[in-house]
Amino acid sequence: MNAPGFWDDQSRAASVSAEHARVSRRLEGYRTLMRDYDDARELAEMDGGEMEDQIAASLAPLHAELERLQEAALFDGEYDPGDAVVTLQSGTGGTDAQDWAEMMLRMYERWAANRGFKVELLEASPGEEAGLKSATFTVVGENAYGILKAERGKHRLVRQSPFDQAHRRHTAFSTVIVAPLLPDDADVEINDDDLKIDTYRAQGAGGQHVNKTDSAVRITHLPSGIVVQCQNERSQSANKQTAMRVLKARLIERQEEEREAVMAKERGGSADTGFGGESVRSYVLHPYQLVKDSRTGHEMGNAQAVLDGELDPFIREYLLARAAGRFV
Repeated sequence: MNAPGFWDDQSRAASVSAEHARVSRRLEGYRTLMRDYDDARELAEMDGGEMEDQIAASLAPLHAELERLQEAALFDGEYDPGDAVVTLQSGTGGTDAQDWAEMMLRMYERWAANRGFKVELLEASPGEEAGLKSATFTVVGENAYGILKAERGKHRLVRQSPFDQAHRRHTAFSTVIVAPLLPDDADVEINDDDLKIDTYRAQGAGGQHVNKTDSAVRITHLPSGIVVQCQNERSQSANKQTAMRVLKARLIERQEEEREAVMAKERGGSADTGFGGESVRSYVLHPYQLVKDSRTGHEMGNAQAVLDGELDPFIREYLLARAAGRFV
């Protein structure tokens, strides 16, 4: 990076700088790990049988960092180290499904905050009565795309519906779509004739998601049927630029899904893209509480903790299962 002429090629310089930042973070993580290890070892050497609690407390961050390192070693995809763009779409279940989509948005926002990731909401389309028909947001952080790929697919909620006067049990579905967030100048070929571009007045979903702009943009990619929209920016041109960036990401994700399907066929299996008929995870709030991942079998009885963002155990189990060859 200090070599003469390094910044003459801006694209290459940006790529090298990003890689330098990633390696620097990993080096600092290693140094932190070694410091925690040395502290725990010194306590153990001094222990006369009365410092068990202190030693256990010093080992907690050590275990947490080791789990992060184990997780980081599982990412080998081209886009895994980068950022992600996530779209939530309410599915079967009417108002309950739209409410579920908003609950999921809150869940992922809390999970990202706990991880130290940055989230930016690009679009939130309100439901007729409550909740969200859809929402799109970016997640910026190391390995964000590689991590969030574990969340792709249909998520199922079972609960007593607050929108049913008889408080009967309802089942609702929402779908999570995850794509790699590409640079603005990413080389993805899109034919202008393949695009249908609509503009509309943005509508807020209430609370923190109120949007006052009147220059929202919706882009439909006709060959694939992919629809993206953005209403978060103040100008129509800025919204269009952001929507195009999301569209490029979705098209790359479609290519990744096709590649996974080919790999699965070669191995005699099927790709786990999460978009089949079954849900990838069920969140049961009534008559008992249980969150269970149908792919790995991992489950947690504290459903509220999961809804508050405690997703890492599910993500880790999925990544380990995938690395073991249970999924493509």
